[in-house]
Amino acid sequence: MFIPLHDANSLKHIRLQYVTIGLIVVNVLVWLFTGVLASDTQANAAALGLGFIPAVVFDYAYLEPALQVVPDDLTVVTYAFLHLDFWHLAGNMLFLWVFGDNVEDALGHFRFLIFYLVCAIAGALFHGFVAPTSEGPLIGASGAVSGVVAAYFLLHPRVRVWVLVLMRIPLPLPAFIPLALWIGQQFMMLALGLEENVSWGAHVGGILAGAIMVVFMRRRGVPLFDRTIVPPRAAQFKNTSQTAGLSQIEGGYDGGR
Repeated sequence: MFIPLHDANSLKHIRLQYVTIGLIVVNVLVWLFTGVLASDTQANAAALGLGFIPAVVFDYAYLEPALQVVPDDLTVVTYAFLHLDFWHLAGNMLFLWVFGDNVEDALGHFRFLIFYLVCAIAGALFHGFVAPTSEGPLIGASGAVSGVVAAYFLLHPRVRVWVLVLMRIPLPLPAFIPLALWIGQQFMMLALGLEENVSWGAHVGGILAGAIMVVFMRRRGVPLFDRTIVPPRAAQFKNTSQTAGLSQIEGGYDGGR
């Protein structure tokens, strides 16, 4: 539908989004070792051993011990660092790069890392809820990144975002337009059950988790929906000024009589 390119949204609380950068670096390195440098057999083994397989996690199926890399329960996290190919990786990392810095800014470094991982877990579990007997491994950061998109949508809906529409038309749009369309598409595709190679359930799970958590995990004083919060001291000064002005007017009126 659209590709995000850039947002004019400066950081307000942190100097550098090093958690976002670190997550991108880790994803790229994992892809290099499990995709580029690995043989097809090794890549498949990595997907089976580190990917989230609902049937295995929920005990409907059994994974051979030779293929098991981590305990089954940990695959709700490890799957989010594997990608099928370059374009799968590039799409997820581009969304994370454009929107992740401002969400990290709003939450703080450590809380953003927790937020990202919990969104990944939520994406895996919702995928498992939708397809509990699936024996295909779920891989990719899209569940976690979907949570980041949902958080950005709630934090900065009015910020201008440059997007590439229909893969060829660059447009600056208020963030709520492309993000609302994107979020709506995920729910629609899940409801229709189309494109079995894409886990719309993981996307929706990440969106729901991100939208809920950002409300409670954001820094104190960080508003939702780009609203401006007036500090109590400023509000008090404003009221004092208005009161003083009112007294002067009343004094002048009394003197005039």
